[in-house]
Amino acid sequence: MRESTMNRNTGETQLACSVNLDGKGVFDGSTGIGFFDHMLHLLSKHGGFDLNIECKGDLDVDTHHTVEDLGILLGQCLKEALGDKRGIRRYGNFYCPMDEALSRVTLDLSGRGFLVFNVELKREKVGNFETEMLNEFLYAFAINSGTTLHVTTLYGKNDHHIIESIFKALGRALSEACRIEPGSDSIPSTKGIL
Repeated sequence: MRESTMNRNTGETQLACSVNLDGKGVFDGSTGIGFFDHMLHLLSKHGGFDLNIECKGDLDVDTHHTVEDLGILLGQCLKEALGDKRGIRRYGNFYCPMDEALSRVTLDLSGRGFLVFNVELKREKVGNFETEMLNEFLYAFAINSGTTLHVTTLYGKNDHHIIESIFKALGRALSEACRIEPGSDSIPSTKGIL
């Protein structure tokens, strides 16, 4: 099984995260940020992997430390669960419509963390989730998982719909990239490592 369980404890957050890449898309846990929990549930469901989190953050300050630190930990879990990446497809791409919004996520499990973020949001918050934290979460996830991640919203008016389309597309793109190629036991790189 491609699984990982990790903890991250700082003066600002205490986090535990478990990922099973060959799960059934089950999400369990809470960050204390309702809209963010909804997005993590979508990520897990559309990615087809099980995600379990335990989270205590300094939400009396704001959502920054909780969201960023969970991006760090989730990225580290994904990296560990993938191991040497033998047999994976490596690349993933998905366009996701959500009513009037359309977003595209394209990624490479290259071992080189990088984020290109082409998303414009108008609202300061959706629920109790500060919208500027979308970039922070994706950056932390990309860097710590070693994923080259390109996120683009092609169009959309409703920030809830835009963010939701991004998380669904990220889940689908990760599912594609993490999938084992039938009959393949090689590392998908001419370098021999990822």
